[in-house]
Amino acid sequence: MGKIKNIGIVTLGCSKNTVDSEVLAAQFAQSGFNISFGNTEKSDVVIVNTCGFIGDAKQESIETILHYLDQKKSGKLQKVLVMGCLIQRYADELKAELPEVDGFFGVTDFSPMLKSLSAPHNRFSPENRLLSTPSHYAYLKISEGCDRRCAFCAIPLIRGGNASRSMKSLEKEALNLAAKGVKELNVIAQDTTSYGVDLYGKRMLAPLLEKLAKTNAFEWIRLHYTFPAGFPEDVMDVIAANPAMCKYIDIPLQHISERILRSMKRGMYETGTRKLLEKIRNRIPGVSIRTAFIVGYPGETRKEFNELLSFIKDQQFERAGVFTYSPEEGTAAYKLIDSVSEKTKQARAAELMDIQQGISAAHNQKRIGSTMKVLIDRIEDEHYIGRTEFDSPEVDNEVLIPVKDKKLRIGNFYDIRITGSEEFDLLGTV
Repeated sequence: MGKIKNIGIVTLGCSKNTVDSEVLAAQFAQSGFNISFGNTEKSDVVIVNTCGFIGDAKQESIETILHYLDQKKSGKLQKVLVMGCLIQRYADELKAELPEVDGFFGVTDFSPMLKSLSAPHNRFSPENRLLSTPSHYAYLKISEGCDRRCAFCAIPLIRGGNASRSMKSLEKEALNLAAKGVKELNVIAQDTTSYGVDLYGKRMLAPLLEKLAKTNAFEWIRLHYTFPAGFPEDVMDVIAANPAMCKYIDIPLQHISERILRSMKRGMYETGTRKLLEKIRNRIPGVSIRTAFIVGYPGETRKEFNELLSFIKDQQFERAGVFTYSPEEGTAAYKLIDSVSEKTKQARAAELMDIQQGISAAHNQKRIGSTMKVLIDRIEDEHYIGRTEFDSPEVDNEVLIPVKDKKLRIGNFYDIRITGSEEFDLLGTV
């Protein structure tokens, strides 16, 4: 075995995992290692940061680990280390099944992972993040874990209860990100709307967002992962009043059937959900709402699924995604009979997204002829690919601008005239 100098980090799952990988990468970089994200071609060691949220994510994590173990077997890699949510839950089983892996580490086991490659563990500070995203946007993780006990979700079992970071430390980290060229700050946590309860005795998301906006360090600040029950209404006013705040709220609703929402232990049901959505739209004119739903929850009848479809048609959400239910050990729903067949789950997911595709197409068509502020993310084939304030990186709609129109700079904002639309994308010109 040669000297280990090059480390490749492969991150699976959500943007919260992305931040963890970036913190770890900075620690290794300080010790003189060369770090690459995603591209592992020249790596001596690959670290796979796994996801264990739902069945499909677990499967992807296992397949990714096996892929790199094959590379190790063929001599392309010296070591394969795995970390993250899947390991936090299933370390013993995975150690037995995959003895070829050189180290298993949980979600916060940075110190032992660094030690395994003879790297010192320096105390994390806001300066210590090596960005894996394009330099013009980044994520700010404001808290860890979750105090909610949704019946289907294993996150509290994996990451523990809600643990907020101080406003002072978050402002410092945000300003450091701005100094690195970040123009779009994406605020994330498992439950952003509970931010501050543990530290300050009350919800402090609105004051935090206001503080971040008042730094004048970012063109866009975007809010993710809000929770409907107990949604702090002062957040609506902060978004409406601050030009830097994207008119965008990510609020996973999961379902609308009263029985299913009660079984899911969501704490808010149909009437409250509709009232909240009405308030958001009234108090933030022009807001774009992103949501997500689960289909095939135990006992979900065709009637209950139809209720969900009617709700989606009625609300005309600008952005929506869907997951099929998967039973997760240790959760309350795991004790229920998983009575909906996989075939039915997939069919319902496809039916829901077919409706959402039509809704998205109608929203996009209304944009034709308007001029929108667009952030350019990358070049792909014959187009620059950008986003509006109504679209989050990697998960939402994009704007396609022909490369031949004009030379644009990645990471810059431009006024784009919308000339056409597709189901999930807009077409435009400078």
